[in-house]
Amino acid sequence: MPATTQPPAQPTATEPAATEPAATEPAATEPAATEPAATQPTATEPAATQPTATQSTAQGPAASATQPPATVLAVIPARGGSKGVPAKNLAPVAGVPLVSRAVQACLGARPVTHVVVSTDDAGIAAAARTAGAEAVRRPAEIAGDTATSEAAVLHAMDAFEATHGRPADVVLLVQCTSPFLTSAEVAETAERITSGAADTAFTAAPSHGFLWRDTVEGGATGVNHDKAHRPRRQDREPEYLETGAVYAMDAAGFRTHRHRFFGRTALVVTDPARVLEIDDPHDLARARALAPLLDTPATPGFADIDAVVLDFDGTQTDDRVHLDAEGREFVSAHRGDGLGIAALRRAGLPVLILSTEQNAVVAARARKLKIPVLHGIDRKDRALKEWCDAEGIDPQRVLYAGNDVNDLPCFHLVGWPVAVSSAHDSVRAAARAVTVTPGGSGAIREIAAWLLGPELNTPNA
Repeated sequence: MPATTQPPAQPTATEPAATEPAATEPAATEPAATEPAATQPTATEPAATQPTATQSTAQGPAASATQPPATVLAVIPARGGSKGVPAKNLAPVAGVPLVSRAVQACLGARPVTHVVVSTDDAGIAAAARTAGAEAVRRPAEIAGDTATSEAAVLHAMDAFEATHGRPADVVLLVQCTSPFLTSAEVAETAERITSGAADTAFTAAPSHGFLWRDTVEGGATGVNHDKAHRPRRQDREPEYLETGAVYAMDAAGFRTHRHRFFGRTALVVTDPARVLEIDDPHDLARARALAPLLDTPATPGFADIDAVVLDFDGTQTDDRVHLDAEGREFVSAHRGDGLGIAALRRAGLPVLILSTEQNAVVAARARKLKIPVLHGIDRKDRALKEWCDAEGIDPQRVLYAGNDVNDLPCFHLVGWPVAVSSAHDSVRAAARAVTVTPGGSGAIREIAAWLLGPELNTPNA
């Protein structure tokens, strides 16, 4: 959450004053790194007690009725000390941190049996566990700018073997800087190894570009073509660009060669429209803009949510205000929203209105809906954190619906940030889900239908 020196405004007399949230995880320092052999694991973070047991595992050519299926370990290196984009691996795209997106892609891949995030940062480790992965504490000597991904993978393999009492058969290197990686791509890359078809495999996208190199002696010269001969695209031999998203290796071979390419190498061809590596702030901005187009639409269900928190202006209204001659304000609300909120209350979900404006209209609407309200709040994220603490609710289990930039700090706090379709572009880009309905036109009714079904049936109905 962004820091501020401005103290919060006092809420109304019936509401508790917001307090400072708990301190965030300390940022990892940038040690000078060398690349050791990485054969001995350091102490690991407490391993997740439930590995990806819900996934079936791929059986390689040697698997039989008497031989267990292959152990496929996906390793996601995620340092805390990114310079191009500070805290890059925790940067949200469509409301989900990059490291969590990578974990989700691996957990959804059928052959993958275990997912480990290798990190030197406590915040990244916490996000990895929340997403369902194990976290391995990476030692300082392989956590600096010059450390290789191979060193992190070797260390994670050692830590995995020490924790689980068995080695991995296949190891994957998965980069969380590729935000549009799919589970299908992870699965296909792993299966090239588990099937025995290759010793190493990686994702690559078709490329039809003419590459050039600028030379001091003779000016520009063609790299993959003769500049005097320009063949048609269909007449050229196909070429592929390494995406940097996923690499799979036979684990024993990787230990021997200590590099991601050895033996027989296979290509896994991916959609070039989904290829994007985040190295600088411009890449991150592009990813956030593309997410609504490339991500599979996802909305939460009742089992995903423990509470619903709603902004007011622009979310429950169309963001317009009407004034009479005495300066009194009037807004329009949608009866469908009231129906949806009533259904959520009947289902036992806590519902809260959280508004920056201290306005009698907001309080009157909350009384009408029979739900609590906190308004006149400068730091909405701080007030939300305090409310969650008081109610004993994990913010990651909260759905927060908003429409404008003052909602963004709350988006970064909760597990399900939702934007109404009329929201500001930056809010839509940061949201994990976006309604089809604009604010003030039944958007809250739509959210209630996500959780309860179109008939708004409560779980006990």
